[in-house]
Amino acid sequence: MTVEAALHGARVRYGPLEALHGVDLPFPAGAVTVLLGRNGAGRTSALHALAGVMRLAAGRVEWQGRDVTALSVHRRVRLGLALVPAERAVFASLTVAEHLGLAGSGTGPAPVPAATDEALELFPELTALLPRRAGTLSGGQQQLVAVARALSTGPRLLLLDEPDRGLAPAVTARLHAHLLALAAAEGRTVVLTAQSLPHGLAGAAVVHVLHRGEVGFSGEPAELGAQQAAERRPTGPGP
Repeated sequence: MTVEAALHGARVRYGPLEALHGVDLPFPAGAVTVLLGRNGAGRTSALHALAGVMRLAAGRVEWQGRDVTALSVHRRVRLGLALVPAERAVFASLTVAEHLGLAGSGTGPAPVPAATDEALELFPELTALLPRRAGTLSGGQQQLVAVARALSTGPRLLLLDEPDRGLAPAVTARLHAHLLALAAAEGRTVVLTAQSLPHGLAGAAVVHVLHRGEVGFSGEPAELGAQQAAERRPTGPGP
């Protein structure tokens, strides 16, 4: 399996606290990878290290076969990366239509019909919200706008931090199905975080489980399910 991006010996620190303890995380090309773990496990730190939002204290980031550790966020975006953070992912003063227009033009808030139509086809819930400013929307609506905008850019590497936060179950299911199809049909690479493996992403290629800044498991979803089932199985008394 070809690797699109990877963290090698990655250490991330916030002052005296270390969030990632030299982890190695490969992300296969043209596939969906899910980073699992509880809050504080290091999932967001890994995602931000990939995006360049957080600089590594040690280790390196590779993408498309090159070392991009020193590249800024903006340069990574130009190479085809898109990040949807868990919070503050929209511009409060811009309307929903302007967000979708920004995704297509990259230079200003002028709407771009093709990008807007594609986003609205996937998320028709946004149609009635087009004239509203993002700052007036609920948290789930803002998340939907942020995800739609990122998808409209046609990224080669899409990073999503808990993208289903605040979304209705039906919308979440539609998003997960779209991400899997995007990877399979168009060869896009998707990395997203979650606290537990969503049912709709059982078809993901790889799952990495982080625990206190270290990798506790890496493998296919079925392997993770078998391991978790074995851990839950009661053990009887010895002979």
